[in-house]
Amino acid sequence: MSVIRPSLLASAIAVALAISACTTVPPQQTAKPPVVTQPATPPKQVDAPKEVLRPTTFAAVPGWDKDKLREAWPAFMASCDVLIKRADWKEPCTIARDVNAASEPAIRTFFEAFFVPYQAFNADGTDSGLVTGYYEPMLRGARKRGGPFQTPLHRSPDDMLTIDMSGVYPELKGMRLRGRVVGNKVVPYLSRGEMLQSGTLNGKELLWVDDPIEAFFLQVQGSGRVQLADSKEIVRVAYADQNGHPYKSIGRYLVDKGELTLDQASAQSIKAWYAANPARQQELLNANPSYVFFNEEKLLDAAKGPKGALGVPLTPQRSIAVDPQIVPLGAPVFLSTTQPSTDISMQRLTIAQDTGGAIKGNVRADFFWGFGTEAGNKAGKMKQRGAMWVLLPKLARPLAAK
Repeated sequence: MSVIRPSLLASAIAVALAISACTTVPPQQTAKPPVVTQPATPPKQVDAPKEVLRPTTFAAVPGWDKDKLREAWPAFMASCDVLIKRADWKEPCTIARDVNAASEPAIRTFFEAFFVPYQAFNADGTDSGLVTGYYEPMLRGARKRGGPFQTPLHRSPDDMLTIDMSGVYPELKGMRLRGRVVGNKVVPYLSRGEMLQSGTLNGKELLWVDDPIEAFFLQVQGSGRVQLADSKEIVRVAYADQNGHPYKSIGRYLVDKGELTLDQASAQSIKAWYAANPARQQELLNANPSYVFFNEEKLLDAAKGPKGALGVPLTPQRSIAVDPQIVPLGAPVFLSTTQPSTDISMQRLTIAQDTGGAIKGNVRADFFWGFGTEAGNKAGKMKQRGAMWVLLPKLARPLAAK
């Protein structure tokens, strides 16, 4: 385990970094990645758990030396606004404030000096996983129901309980249960179909939009924008909560029913099937029991994306959603994949700033393309294979200092 003082590191990279004088602090220890293991198999011979984040070098990361890291720097600094409060991240995030944001060499040298890349692996030892895409759509809507605006977007229901179990079971940190009280018992909250059929959401309408399938995909994306017909104002509808049921892909549902082939199951093909089968529209939507609730926000800066799970605005083509049980929220992640529906290489530094109901697994990412039609076309077609390297701080204060 190497022991390095920040003052020595600052001297080594002074040419590339615009870092102010740095006082010497006690020796630091090399940080370890989160302790993430895969459950052992139940037979007589039990295999030892395997780490799924394994340290490597920047020289071993394909495309690291070619990416324009400056494009990811604003997203990283947004993460640091949150991470700087944590002991392991305080030092690199503090030093990052003095890095020349316009200098590619400075940024590259910063990451190489203060971080270690850890490659993500699946439980079976493979290093390839699914990379999908998402975006921020635009819908047409109104504050009151009428004319074409017949599909509601809902606020969170008053009777839904959110139960955080981490106080009793620390290993369940980040996992929350949703339920409701029936008699003297807490039971799972209603599914999509049950809520809409029972009318339990009556009175919780936030806005009304003109297209039910677009409203469905808005829930899949997690947030979006709505242009109001009367005032022409554009507002953002942001993720507020979810009913606790697992996300199930309606594309997979159509494949399992023989309506589409696996390679046809894109957002565009699903929308076409929906339009051609009006009698089965509700059947299709209810195949996904998950339901997302929204809050309305003012659109203060049209160039910025919605806030992700980390609580900072997403950066188009530099933010990703990950499984937070594997990848720490806020961490830089170098992604090696391909452009949507092509074999064209796409290797770039991204920042893990969001999560998603369908984003589960060791090597799994959802790439944020941004806002609008072009972003939506790319996101809808993106179903690529890819590899991931999580960048974690090289220097971390001892646990006792937290």
